[in-house]
Amino acid sequence: MKFVKTIQLMALLPWPLISLLGVNEVSLISPQIESKIVAQREMSLNNRQPNSWVNEVFKDNILLNLAYLRNIEHSNQPNWDEVRQDFSYEFSIDPGQTFAFHDDVYEKYQPSLVKTTNAHFNATEGFRSSGYLYGDGVCHLASLIYWVAKEAGLETEVPTNHNFANIPDVPKEYGVSIYSNPYSKGANSRQNLYITNNKGKPVTFKFEYQNDKVKISIMEQN
Repeated sequence: MKFVKTIQLMALLPWPLISLLGVNEVSLISPQIESKIVAQREMSLNNRQPNSWVNEVFKDNILLNLAYLRNIEHSNQPNWDEVRQDFSYEFSIDPGQTFAFHDDVYEKYQPSLVKTTNAHFNATEGFRSSGYLYGDGVCHLASLIYWVAKEAGLETEVPTNHNFANIPDVPKEYGVSIYSNPYSKGANSRQNLYITNNKGKPVTFKFEYQNDKVKISIMEQN
């Protein structure tokens, strides 16, 4: 990334040096930190459920969850055109820090928690229901994240497996059960996903959505 400093930086330089430079700007180029992908997986959002209408509910809920992860403002009437757009988003966690899928977490993770998907998967946040509960589909997203995190060698904990129902594109052993009720804090920590950076350097989670597929990559700095 190139940073251009003008008057403020030149004011710090001795006039002879400025004269020698013979320019009105001084350019500083910051060193780029290279990173490598250590794990990467993707899943289609067109095969979440056999029924096409139910599949759209799952798809919308996954995309809304990802929108809140990207810090789009909460609403009970989301801008679905915005939610359904292609995107690329990433965040990093430092050594010892924890990502959890939602904010009702075990006490042991509270000091290290720095990031969640910023959602509670209910109607007040605009999540859709296929008839049973609001937020159908977010377990699929959590399971994909868990799969990638395990392959990246990060410290993970999944208190409740999703072995009661199939999740297409994700092996059964990586299924994660997710539930959050903001009005009963502490009751939902067992239906969560916990990922802690046990590496000696920051790790970056990258989320991409294109061609109806969600791709998640985990990267480490070289």
